[in-house]
Amino acid sequence: MEIRRAMPVMTTDRPGEMRAFYEGVLGFRVAMDEDGMLMLASRSTPTTQVIIAWKSETAVDPELTQIDVSIEVADVDAAFEQAVAAEQHIVRELRDEPWGIRRFFVRDPSGRILNVASHVDP
Repeated sequence: MEIRRAMPVMTTDRPGEMRAFYEGVLGFRVAMDEDGMLMLASRSTPTTQVIIAWKSETAVDPELTQIDVSIEVADVDAAFEQAVAAEQHIVRELRDEPWGIRRFFVRDPSGRILNVASHVDP
């Protein structure tokens, strides 16, 4: 399976302070700024990223606060088939999201929830 990137998802009730820390102290740049989430990327290694998520009534992706790690793969359908064949605990079935990704959620052996996704070609 081709993994393109893996990003920890950190849930907070203090998004402004988290942004100031990761941007100002650690030097990340904001790659995506949406209601309920920030994706921050390393300036030197752009695929090194973190996601900061918080509850919001109007969040683009309200389920993001349930996720511990987000993993982008080249072929999410194949990843889903592999997880099902291995009898893994699928938390949410494979589906397309209106913001251009196809994903499913799976629970790892330690109980963490992983978002496994691919971008959908327009």
